[in-house]
Amino acid sequence: MSAKAIFAGGCFWCMVKPFDEQPGIEKVVSGYTGGTVPNPTYEQVASHQTGHTEAVEITYDPAVISYADLVEIYWRQTDPTDASGQFQDRGDSYRPVIFVANSEERKIAEASKQQLAASGRFDAPIVTQIEAIQPFYPAEAGHQDFYKKNPLRYQIEEIGGRAQFIKQNWKD
Repeated sequence: MSAKAIFAGGCFWCMVKPFDEQPGIEKVVSGYTGGTVPNPTYEQVASHQTGHTEAVEITYDPAVISYADLVEIYWRQTDPTDASGQFQDRGDSYRPVIFVANSEERKIAEASKQQLAASGRFDAPIVTQIEAIQPFYPAEAGHQDFYKKNPLRYQIEEIGGRAQFIKQNWKD
């Protein structure tokens, strides 16, 4: 039986591939969550007027990969010390958030966040939010599987600081 998880970590284009390549991941959908407008468009979200955050919805097989594993993969794609966006993407629509569906997911996410804070890996506080899941709206078709459809543009996005940050801070 499949389960779903939702994570926001800056541009959703860059959040798909790291999950998509894992065993047990059935589907990764780019979309929007956390806002006030039903079925928002990319343009509406990019205007920073709807309150939505770009996110990915991951459908996975819990018998193959756990929610805790997904949270660990998530941390390694983001700068958990930057609440104002991620890398070159700035503003609320790019803020880092772990969206939890129930108390068990919240417990896992909070424990993982505390463990990361206690690890000493980062000098600054861990500011990634953990929030209750809200309606998720898939993005337009052109935003789905972006790294596969637009490999050159995807590489440019990665050059925007994400790849270098990951390499420097997540060596292990």
